[in-house]
Amino acid sequence: MVQKEMIAMLLAGGQGSRLGVLTAKVAKPAVAFGGKYSIIDFPLSNCINSGIDTVGVLTQYQPLRLNSHIGIGIPWDLDRNSGGVTVLPPYEKSDNSEWYTGTANAIYQNITYIENYNPEYVLILSGDHIYKMDYEVMLDFHKEKQADVTIAAMPVPMEEASRFGIVIADRDRKIQEFEEKPEHPRSNLASMGIYIFNWSVLKEALCAMKDQSGCDFGKHIIPYCHDKGQKMYAYEYNGYWKDVGTLGSYWEANMELIDLIPVFNLYEEYWKIYTKSDIIAPQYLSSDSVVERSIIGEGSEIYGQVYNSVIGSGVVIGNGTVVRDSIIMKNTKIEDHVTINKSIIARNCQIGSGVTLGTGEEAPNRLNAEIYSFGLVTIGEDSVIPERVTVGKNTAIVGVTEAADYPDGCLKSGEVIIKAGDSL
Repeated sequence: MVQKEMIAMLLAGGQGSRLGVLTAKVAKPAVAFGGKYSIIDFPLSNCINSGIDTVGVLTQYQPLRLNSHIGIGIPWDLDRNSGGVTVLPPYEKSDNSEWYTGTANAIYQNITYIENYNPEYVLILSGDHIYKMDYEVMLDFHKEKQADVTIAAMPVPMEEASRFGIVIADRDRKIQEFEEKPEHPRSNLASMGIYIFNWSVLKEALCAMKDQSGCDFGKHIIPYCHDKGQKMYAYEYNGYWKDVGTLGSYWEANMELIDLIPVFNLYEEYWKIYTKSDIIAPQYLSSDSVVERSIIGEGSEIYGQVYNSVIGSGVVIGNGTVVRDSIIMKNTKIEDHVTINKSIIARNCQIGSGVTLGTGEEAPNRLNAEIYSFGLVTIGEDSVIPERVTVGKNTAIVGVTEAADYPDGCLKSGEVIIKAGDSL
């Protein structure tokens, strides 16, 4: 048995339903980010940059693309004989077969994997946040405090605090109380869903709480450890951290990459973000093209104008087309004389010539006003938009659409089109 001081368990099974059509065919951690990356690249890169060489990735919802993206971990230098990266989907057991029902239940079902490495510490991570963190510094804090559990926490605006698990800590950062999404928060120190446990403490808690339905860290394991009198500390983090769980925050985080002085810098030499890269040709910008403050992926062909946008690899933007404040993912083809404003277009889409996206006044989305808001047009993977139609704001389209789907050639603000066989 190889003993590791600390291994990481990366929870990447979530559907990410608040991302609407973007996660209809793919798990949230596999969604594209920054024109080149997938969301899961960020915690994986943090692991290798922090010297953690053993990572279990727990998958569940639509895992195919995530599994092929991670592979044997070569891009992150996690293809190791001892340790490395292992994808851990739910599996058939002799007595029963069960899905992961909660974050802690997923870890409980993989106790055997953890025991293989007999670690002193286990780091629990979420696969859907954008940030850079040195977990080694957090481990040093954990050791220095002789903690049983350390929760990474960061200050959030008080008015947003009820969306998070909130920790109440003393001056020494020892946690006095933990409240999961309190209606009236008494602190603005929010849990980031990043935990370091002494393995013996975590194992005992997982076994004790195994029969809880939907066993979860915030709702069950953390309160259990607190009630048992375990020494719990808050590790305060003050860097950039973004939960890209909504279309608005996802769009905003991409746009922050192209600020004149980016809040989140993808280009730091000492903290690289690694990803699986396809072998493709360089991008091509025609003599008539205009590109300002944008990220343009490899293999893309730009014949039109692109402003303040994030363009993935293999995207074609036609003559006379103008793209502003938008995210366009891999292998999407946009024909000539198209106008695109504040839109998110997923992979492998086709936008016909003369189309206008993101026009008119905002109206609440009739299907789900909470998800499809922020004034965005959201188009799911493999969708087709016929030529010369206009699409309003807070709209969602998924599937191969035809002119007949657009009354008077228009999809009004707040409307949706879902073709048979597709889902939102």
